[in-house]
Amino acid sequence: MENTSTPTHCPYCALQCGMNITPLPQGGVEVTERADFPVNRGALCGKGRTAAEVLSPAVRLTTPLVREGGRLVEASWPEALDRIAGRLAATRERYGPDAVGVFGGGGLTNEKAYALGKFARVVLGTSQIDYNGRFCMSSAAAAGTKAFGLDRGLPFPLEDIPRTGCVILVGSNLAETMPPSLRFFTELRENGGTLIVVDPRRTRTAEQADLHLSPRPGTDLALALGLLHLVVAEGRTDEEYIRERTTGWEEARAAAMAHWPEYVERITGVPVPLLREAVRMFCEPEAAMVLTARGPEQQSKGTDTVGAWINLCLATGRAGRPLSGYGCLTGQGNGQGGREHGQKADQLPGYRKLDDPAARRHVAGVWGVDPDSLPGPGRSAYELLDALGGDVRALLLMGSNPVVSAPRAAHIEERLRSLDFLAVADVVLSETAELADVVLPVTQWAEETGTTTSLEGRVLLRRRAVAPPPGVHSDLYVLHELAGRLGVEKGFPTDPEEVFGELRRASAGGPADYSGITYRRLAEENGVFWPCPEEPAGTTEADGGEPAGTAEADGGEPDRGALPGDAAGAGAAFPAVVHPGTPRLFLDRFATPDGRARFVAVAHRATAEEPDAEYPLLLTTGRVVAQYQSGAQTRRVAELNAAAPGPFVELHPRLAARLGAADGDPLAVVSRRGRAVAPARITDTIRPDTVFMPFHWPGEGRANTLTNPALDPTSRMPEFKSCAVRVEVVPRS
Repeated sequence: MENTSTPTHCPYCALQCGMNITPLPQGGVEVTERADFPVNRGALCGKGRTAAEVLSPAVRLTTPLVREGGRLVEASWPEALDRIAGRLAATRERYGPDAVGVFGGGGLTNEKAYALGKFARVVLGTSQIDYNGRFCMSSAAAAGTKAFGLDRGLPFPLEDIPRTGCVILVGSNLAETMPPSLRFFTELRENGGTLIVVDPRRTRTAEQADLHLSPRPGTDLALALGLLHLVVAEGRTDEEYIRERTTGWEEARAAAMAHWPEYVERITGVPVPLLREAVRMFCEPEAAMVLTARGPEQQSKGTDTVGAWINLCLATGRAGRPLSGYGCLTGQGNGQGGREHGQKADQLPGYRKLDDPAARRHVAGVWGVDPDSLPGPGRSAYELLDALGGDVRALLLMGSNPVVSAPRAAHIEERLRSLDFLAVADVVLSETAELADVVLPVTQWAEETGTTTSLEGRVLLRRRAVAPPPGVHSDLYVLHELAGRLGVEKGFPTDPEEVFGELRRASAGGPADYSGITYRRLAEENGVFWPCPEEPAGTTEADGGEPAGTAEADGGEPDRGALPGDAAGAGAAFPAVVHPGTPRLFLDRFATPDGRARFVAVAHRATAEEPDAEYPLLLTTGRVVAQYQSGAQTRRVAELNAAAPGPFVELHPRLAARLGAADGDPLAVVSRRGRAVAPARITDTIRPDTVFMPFHWPGEGRANTLTNPALDPTSRMPEFKSCAVRVEVVPRS
């Protein structure tokens, strides 16, 4: 019998590249390209090509583990689940519901993220839930919401990029972090457009640029303000657009005019002629875009920094127009959907706010609980991790590895060790799982069906292609079993399509409205862009209007019965007319009450930790092409490890000469939080005042031992991208 291929999507970054999975007769599976998916068009990076390696029982968890006598030993599922439920219940009874924390991940499917948020608030009654996506694009989300009234990573599809006139790419090395996307920028240049890359390093992406601006880490805010100053001074603002589609311009303009070019050059190190050239390249074409990533966002002023880049778009009339706008390149596979449906400390499904009474009534109605029973907003991710062992005594963690990924990681590791009880559900025995009292082996991408939402806001269907190993269950099964043991017998189904049906009802009328999306539509249409309300097309502005469904502002659950595509009616025919989804936002109006975008007046300020005599250099961190996030999965793939076997310290030849360091010498990088050691990699592609470390590895080369947890006051994003360090040569033994 022929083996059948299953079309699905990659488990890694937010491109969610299309791929096919085919079981092999001799065992294992084969990953092949899918040319029909418009984002990658058949291309896969090395991580995607080798994704099936992590399905092997040889590298992943296949049985529950419990801690006995200081060691993790194998246990049955009933024993492991009983222990978790018992310890969570005992902690809640003794110390109150907020003594139990929940920490999720941006790789969880929409169904799992939704169920996890519901479990925290309905079963545990705790406000203490957040997820590692807080470390991804929370600053861009906060700035986008302030400016546009809505946060969706890209308000347009990637296919628009080659057709615009200029793109400013700020703090993204997408040639290594999401390689299949580079073709859109190559096509942009082939079509006569230009690419400006802003990065302290001359990365593989910067090498593709028409203009590379290399600012000092932590000065992106000043750079954006300096560009806006020049736009005003050179008479390049779009006054008609500003007058008709925005508010707040006078204050934002005054703030920008305090950042004259020579002042900005002193702050950033970017010469004035390059600032002027960037303004010319951005303003001369009819259409242009600004795209940001973690560089400007992972700062203690990340929200203001992104806001300044949005101001540049608004002042030049480059938002809410065809082939123009501001967008954020989401990092994690479901970083977009993961925050839309309830994992964040302050949000309910559908991107509703937890402190909004109407939102609480609506979601509580779907859940069948009293709105007053829902807890209020809790701590953000770093603040929650920092509270472990104190106010928070027990933690349920799914799909995250903060021992490697959190800032000030040695301190967070200590906090995790200080817990009364830690339970982890994961695919592999990560560094965080190794500290747990109970570890549960759960299914992964090719072994389960579920939805994710890509960086474009395109909701996608991942399909189950292979059976998991015996003894491995899904996260939905875990939550179902724990809920039952904790006294909630209903409301936590294990069928992902049934969960998605409830998610659709919970999101209906919210900013991220999924109510018109079904599994059948996702399969037949190669994904659907939200917002996509259940109402027929024509009742909303489907390709540019405000988010659909806002008419249900009173928060009451719509009386519509089962939605088409719910598990109960999965085989039902489509309605005669369906909403097509919203690939392009804001073309007619922004998602604010008056339909206008908001300028936000911002001013440059220093990073939380500037260099001094003791710590004279700046550290910035990032990724390499062969590894992903904390490396918990990719470090288990031989091909990827061969390409990127371990951490390193990238430094300029002038700095190396001053230190007396040769290529490959062990270097100690020291900050106020700790010390990391890794071999030197000497290159002239980095600034002499800056060193770079990738953050994928644990142990003595753990970059996040050094990073600064100083938080953005709005987004609560830590300042991963800039901290003061010194570098020392370690004598070889």
